[in-house]
Amino acid sequence: MEKAVTKLDYSGQNIYIGLDTHLKNWKATIRVGDIFYKSFSQDPEAVILSKYLHKHFPKGNYYSAYEASFSGFKAHRELTKLGIDNIVVNPADIPTTDKERKQKEDARDSRKIAEQLAASNLVGIHIPDIEIEGDRSLLRFRKTMTKEIARNKVRVKSFLYYHGVIIPERFSKTTNWSRQFTRWLKALDLGTSSAKATLTSIIELVLFLRGKHLEILKLIRALSKQERYKTNVGLLMSIPGIGLVTAMTFLTEIEDMSRFKNLDRLCSYIGLVPMTNSSGDHDSIGPITKRQNKVLRSMIVESSWVAIRNDPALMLAYQKLIVRMQPSKAIVRIAKKMVNRMRYVLKNQTPYVKAVVE
Repeated sequence: MEKAVTKLDYSGQNIYIGLDTHLKNWKATIRVGDIFYKSFSQDPEAVILSKYLHKHFPKGNYYSAYEASFSGFKAHRELTKLGIDNIVVNPADIPTTDKERKQKEDARDSRKIAEQLAASNLVGIHIPDIEIEGDRSLLRFRKTMTKEIARNKVRVKSFLYYHGVIIPERFSKTTNWSRQFTRWLKALDLGTSSAKATLTSIIELVLFLRGKHLEILKLIRALSKQERYKTNVGLLMSIPGIGLVTAMTFLTEIEDMSRFKNLDRLCSYIGLVPMTNSSGDHDSIGPITKRQNKVLRSMIVESSWVAIRNDPALMLAYQKLIVRMQPSKAIVRIAKKMVNRMRYVLKNQTPYVKAVVE
């Protein structure tokens, strides 16, 4: 009679785990070799998954993956610490059939991730250093705060128009709220106490947000003087059009320039490349790609508009480009040149020298 196996040993066996992460639970699918073992739900804690794997597949090689989402990288760090080789994947990089798109389920998603992980079809995104990630959040929050201020400024103007108040000519074209404009707003008589209270509340909200925005800028300025940023911030700011916030945003979003082998890969990450469609003898180049780092792309394009007014070489390049294309497309080409300069000064640790057009 064959002796019963009383002790499991998965030494040398690869165990693949696809995770579909949510706020209240994780859906996990386990695959052993070519066989799907089980799909189950668990609390969103890495230690629970680790205990399950060590109990059912002791001494195995554990590989897991989940989509980049709201949950960030905490789960990745915890899984890695517990001996599970995890990667975080861009959702757009996971091969998906039309049926899977139309019949989306957590179990199906986790199963798909486990299957693609076992087939070595998944490539993980870059996981930032935890300190850099914290600094990045500060820069991103500044951008969010800027949007909130702009939104509430528009709300004030809409409120005035609704109540038939015409903004005086001396204030109508200004983009920044001066003290005189604020005093004028506060002194307005809208006819009813409720309307006055509403306007006052919006004004106070704008002033509060501006105060917080200033505090964040001070924190960013102090952060830029720390050892890990100071030199590179100076190098980036030597480029016309690059200010403190843009330099710090670039450094915290990119983190390590060496992870991009060439300029094209860096521009692809930022989102400064066009969509292409090649089939047979037909090649077409479409508009700029939708895949992007939203924070970086918008900021570098904004900086490019400033740069062409301060760098003769870029102004000359821009003038040549707008002869054959729209300004909105031309500025993307200039933005790519800006990224090339940023990459150069960081890789060579040398300040940018402005070209002189004679």
